[in-house]
Amino acid sequence: MPMSKNNTSIRSRAWSAILSYAIFRFESAATIALTILLAYFVPRPFDWWQWWYWIIVGLIAEALIVWSSIGDVNTGAQVVADMFRQEFNPGMIQSQKYRAEVERALDYRTRIEELIRSSEAGVLRDHLQSSTAGISDWIAQIFRLAQRLDAFSRDEIIKQDAVEAPKEIRELKERLLRTTSDAVRQQAQRTLESKKEQWANIEKLTSTMENAELQLDATMTALGTVYSQLMLIHSKDDIEDSRSQRLQKDIAEQVTQLNEMQGAMDEVYERKS
Repeated sequence: MPMSKNNTSIRSRAWSAILSYAIFRFESAATIALTILLAYFVPRPFDWWQWWYWIIVGLIAEALIVWSSIGDVNTGAQVVADMFRQEFNPGMIQSQKYRAEVERALDYRTRIEELIRSSEAGVLRDHLQSSTAGISDWIAQIFRLAQRLDAFSRDEIIKQDAVEAPKEIRELKERLLRTTSDAVRQQAQRTLESKKEQWANIEKLTSTMENAELQLDATMTALGTVYSQLMLIHSKDDIEDSRSQRLQKDIAEQVTQLNEMQGAMDEVYERKS
């Protein structure tokens, strides 16, 4: 999936999460409940008052609550952070090693968001936001890669096949040398070819997963580098377009590499099945 579509999807879900929070937060629910109670039990506190005035007042109050929630940068950031932790929940990963990597990636995202929010509104904040437009998709790819590595590390069947396949290949080769029956030789040869193909796929899968683990380490290092570069940009009074563009390019390249790694793993798994 193209990065721009991923980013659009994540931004759309983030906006939906903020809007849902604004509508269903406690203050909003309390306002609705109070409006209903007042309209029912105190329909005319004054002679000139009509019961449906309460509805208008309630709607205005509700609109203000929703508007303030959407406009509050800190509230929005917290809602989006919670959404990320739900969607890319580290608890779904059983391996402590890969779970820690996802935790660290989410922590970097939070720190980057805090850095942008603490920036002075205007050109600097706009530059930081545009430079980090691909961070959300980056985190999503890290999570998916960690999930695949976690599943592979716990796959007992692959581990067993990796041990048994070479031994079975040796035994089949020895049988071919010993047997005098053409029928047995043909069957043994077909079985041997099948085992060789299985072993080749296991080797390819293992190699791909080793590369994926190295890619995960490299991309986590790159994420830390991006954070430090943002800190440097944030600390400067002047803004270098070239630095901002280079940062944006680095993020895009990391996401592309992770996409390619996902594709390589999909290809190997399809071949294995």
